[in-house]
Amino acid sequence: MTKIYSFLLFLAFVYSANAQNNIVIKGTVVDINSQLPLELATVYFTTVKDSTIIEYATTDKNGNFIINTKKYDKPVFLKVNYTGYQTYFEEQKGLTESKDFGKLYMLENANVLNEVIIKSEAPPITIKKDTLEFNAGSYKVRPDANVETLLKQLPGFDVDNTGKITVNGREVNQVLVNGKAFFDKDGAIAIKNLPADIIKKVQVSDFKTKKEELAKQESTSDYSSINITIDEKKNKGYFGKVLGGYGSDERYESSLMMNFFKNKQKISVLASSNNINSTGFSMDEVFDNMGGGRNAKGGQGASSGGKGITQSTLAGINYSDDWSKDLEFMSSYNFTNAVTKNDSKSNQLSLLPTGNILTEADSKTRNENTGNKANFELEYKINPTMQIVVAPKLNVSQSNSNSSSSTSSENQNGEALNESTATSHTESSNTSFANSINFNKTFKKESRNLSVVFSNSNTKNDSNGINISETIFYQDAKPNDERNQNAKNTSKSDSYSLDLEYTEPITDSLRLRFGTDFDWQSSMNDQKTYNFDDASQEYSDLNSSLTNYTTSKQNSITPKVGISWQKRKFTLNVNSRTSIVEFDNHSFYLNQATDLNKRYMLPYGTAQFRYKFNRSKNLTFKYDYSNALPSATQLMPVADLNNPLNSVIGNPNLNPIEKNTAGIDFKNFDFRTRSGYSLFLKGDYYNNDIVSTSIYDDSGKRNTTYVNISGTYSASVGGNWNQQIKKDAHTIRYGLRLSGNYNFDKGFTNAVMYNAKSVVITPSVYASYDYGEVLSISPSYSLSYNETRYENYSRDATSNVIHRINMQTTSYWPANLIFGNDFGYTYNSNISDDFKKDFFLWNTSLSYGFLDKKLYAKVKVYDVLNQNQSATRTISPTSIRDEENTVLKRYVMFSLAYKIGNFAESKKGRKQRGA
Repeated sequence: MTKIYSFLLFLAFVYSANAQNNIVIKGTVVDINSQLPLELATVYFTTVKDSTIIEYATTDKNGNFIINTKKYDKPVFLKVNYTGYQTYFEEQKGLTESKDFGKLYMLENANVLNEVIIKSEAPPITIKKDTLEFNAGSYKVRPDANVETLLKQLPGFDVDNTGKITVNGREVNQVLVNGKAFFDKDGAIAIKNLPADIIKKVQVSDFKTKKEELAKQESTSDYSSINITIDEKKNKGYFGKVLGGYGSDERYESSLMMNFFKNKQKISVLASSNNINSTGFSMDEVFDNMGGGRNAKGGQGASSGGKGITQSTLAGINYSDDWSKDLEFMSSYNFTNAVTKNDSKSNQLSLLPTGNILTEADSKTRNENTGNKANFELEYKINPTMQIVVAPKLNVSQSNSNSSSSTSSENQNGEALNESTATSHTESSNTSFANSINFNKTFKKESRNLSVVFSNSNTKNDSNGINISETIFYQDAKPNDERNQNAKNTSKSDSYSLDLEYTEPITDSLRLRFGTDFDWQSSMNDQKTYNFDDASQEYSDLNSSLTNYTTSKQNSITPKVGISWQKRKFTLNVNSRTSIVEFDNHSFYLNQATDLNKRYMLPYGTAQFRYKFNRSKNLTFKYDYSNALPSATQLMPVADLNNPLNSVIGNPNLNPIEKNTAGIDFKNFDFRTRSGYSLFLKGDYYNNDIVSTSIYDDSGKRNTTYVNISGTYSASVGGNWNQQIKKDAHTIRYGLRLSGNYNFDKGFTNAVMYNAKSVVITPSVYASYDYGEVLSISPSYSLSYNETRYENYSRDATSNVIHRINMQTTSYWPANLIFGNDFGYTYNSNISDDFKKDFFLWNTSLSYGFLDKKLYAKVKVYDVLNQNQSATRTISPTSIRDEENTVLKRYVMFSLAYKIGNFAESKKGRKQRGA
């Protein structure tokens, strides 16, 4: 007992000593002339010796700031920055006691432009209209860290295991480098591979379409955009990394990335090849291209989540340059080749009004895809009032696949209904070209604007396949279905659209938009199937029932009108349009022509109201009314007999789908406490929704068509809360997420209407702890609960619960040594007894740096416990499906990675070495 009291006394002493070392700095920032408070001014302390930032805060709506920090007994500068004002600074002998600075007066500089800060030293955070700007140099990361590591240090940023970035609760769908795309606009390559030490600023703004950007319109998107700017001093030189590794079971990986910067000109080259399921390009500092854990894709958490094992090769080049002050150009080319092999087995329970059908299936597949993709974008400023952007894209790909499969079905009494076996080989080629031309003209009157957008998409696909199958029916006198066929298919699709829009300002805050959209679409599908002729030993006997020629044309004219009302605190956008559509379809099947011509007049409407309480707290309400046409396949009364177990025919009496969507979204982030939360609620209601309806015969074969159903709806709700605490070398981040979905579906099976009500609830909790540049620990837990209740089915309800636990640790001590571990556990509660319900996935990596950390030798083990698996349960309104696919198992790999870097000052030519 005495020992316990002594220990508690010691803790009290430590706490008291620590509390005595804490001080509170506060004050108020105001305009010297108006005496009005300045909200979101940046207040921070730096050392006099080397300008290292000690602590910072931003002011609230009353201009107040509070900084909790440790005592500091050396000279410091107090600095205050606010856009459009001269920087305030004051020297202090130290921070030795709590202090109230009272009012700090800011002097507006009449010569300062709207987005210019007159002092050369950038504050940690700057607000510029609708853009939030972070000074990268204010946030310390390891010298060898990438951009993703830097983003995780910024207040309000979150980067999850799948690479998804959110800022203040809003998802990021575009990452640019110096205002231009880096290979792809999702930024995955940029944030994983660009080193953090060349970054000067990270800018966050609302995502805008190219049309909104050119017209300088308010964003209507719920997404954010990030622009990463590179330090001008490192805009001339090169850097890169080369990696090679080989391991057990003949596993290997290799990758190369080189970047050449010369002021505005940037050239990046990348290449990668591996057989460890990394189909993209990733060079994670701990696990390189190894999947699972922090490199997981698709939100699978502890599982690598793929279907099969993929051997992939990738090569690409990205080029961007400002050819003149008015002409910008960027382009990229990517070559990809991927070969995936997979063995799959599944159990599916098809729900019927009376009884059920259980289908067991096994398959073995090999798929190879080769692609060549080129993107270009040319932006030309014709004169100060006119701009044009041309962005063509070309994609050429080939694929071939081999598969063998077997299925068997039985009823609820265990009686066999049918079984089938099949093998197939298919080769196909695809060529697609897409282009968009954005032209914008501004006028002398502010906000008056003319926008012209032309876009086209042209695609051609050819396929040639051999299919050998046998289907045996047991419960009636239906003859067995035996096929040995060659299917040849050619399809083409062309679409062109022209968007004309004129904006006229009525007042300074009210704008009227009107215009017209013109759309032309056409498609053709020519399918020919030949039976194998025993006499000639060739595929020469045309099978008329599996041969069809179809065409479809859709032309529309859509006049539109909209208004925008933009005030300091809120923005209202209302748009309305009516589409006049000609929809003509033709089919030639079994020597009979079928024509179906439809005419529609479809209304559309949207409204969005966004209220900004302040620059970091806003409320958005959206409403959308839309119509969607049935597809030609859903409309045409022509039989599709390609699947021996499912014959499909269209319904010419289908009506367009009417959809009503409403949603509300609230986001709030407090920079001073580095915490924030977001909430959202969204609902969809359908009239004339199009669903497939099937009638099963005694042998389990389906006859399927399409019908309209009204009264289906869905709702989703969710929220996110996170906070960051930083104290000395300790940084703690933690947060909660919650999402929920409710769906009410209706349909017909065996001519009986069913109802399905499904609920999905997914709470999760996550945290991370960083101790300086020495240790990082990131635990997380998520639960997914899925329940569906049925009416007019033989089954009343089904449910499933999935638990996922993950722990990531990375140690950078002792010096030059990096030790990383990803440990995950997944439990699937209600999956079939034929599949294992749970598994562990543990990956580990140990590396050592040589030559001033330019060369790293690494050994890593994937799936240490050899338990990885891919077993999933999918619950739909008409079926319950359990499936298992091939996954990577345990392997050990040794690799070497070498960093290259050489930067030079843009003016003085002084070189800086090191990546």
